[in-house]
Amino acid sequence: MTSNDPAAWIGSSERLADALDPGHAARIAAALGGPALAHGDALPPLWQWAFFISAVSQDGLGTDGHPSRGGFLPPAHDRNRMWAGGRVEFVRPLRVGVPAERLSTVADVKEKTGRTGALLFVTVRHEYRQDGEAAILEEQDIVYRQPTPPKLSGSEPAPEAQWRDRVEPTSVLLFRYSAVTFNGHRIHYDHPYVTTVEGYPGLVVHGPLIATEMVAAFVRAHPQARLKHLSYRGLRPLISPTPFHVAGRLDGPGLARLWAEQDGTLAHQAELRFEA
Repeated sequence: MTSNDPAAWIGSSERLADALDPGHAARIAAALGGPALAHGDALPPLWQWAFFISAVSQDGLGTDGHPSRGGFLPPAHDRNRMWAGGRVEFVRPLRVGVPAERLSTVADVKEKTGRTGALLFVTVRHEYRQDGEAAILEEQDIVYRQPTPPKLSGSEPAPEAQWRDRVEPTSVLLFRYSAVTFNGHRIHYDHPYVTTVEGYPGLVVHGPLIATEMVAAFVRAHPQARLKHLSYRGLRPLISPTPFHVAGRLDGPGLARLWAEQDGTLAHQAELRFEA
């Protein structure tokens, strides 16, 4: 596609197959913590983000380490890319070692103006299928913003938590998560680039990693719960190596509020629906 109108990309799609290799699942477990998984085991929530990778060659990458603009996603030249949030419907767990596929479609493209300048929001819809049936239905919101100083301070205080786990986002953790997700975005591992080019004070913690940690904390606190639907969004970046906490509380039967906090203020937040 060659149109300069980002809205022209609505409806563009790609299909990716993945064998959900147990060896790769073991590498994810080593990066995030937890036991290695065997063939047929349920993939933990949000680990699908480390599979179904479109492997772009080195000469197909932009200066920021992401695949060059265009192709499946609309062009957003001279803008910085961030994962803003999304929604996930858990139909049934994907199983390790069983072939699966993901169909991805650009569902919406909108141009907005925010406090940091022009913003291009792209919503991508994913359908994960295994054994001919839907397993996970997902929408991801990606934002492309003009190169302006990022908002780093929080303003909304974190509520009182019923469970709360500490996360230390070391440079090694960020590098290993980039490795298992095949994410070349340099803001997560290239300190000179992220500080001098994109204007952050240090390495940026991956939005998907934060969401994964928030849900994992809920699962540790409620191991018998069956996840149904997650809606999450980022409020501000978290910067390595400053520790942060993933926490939450129940807001009613089958409803949990999750968040990531640092210095007493919210950085990411989510709503999770589940069956006890």
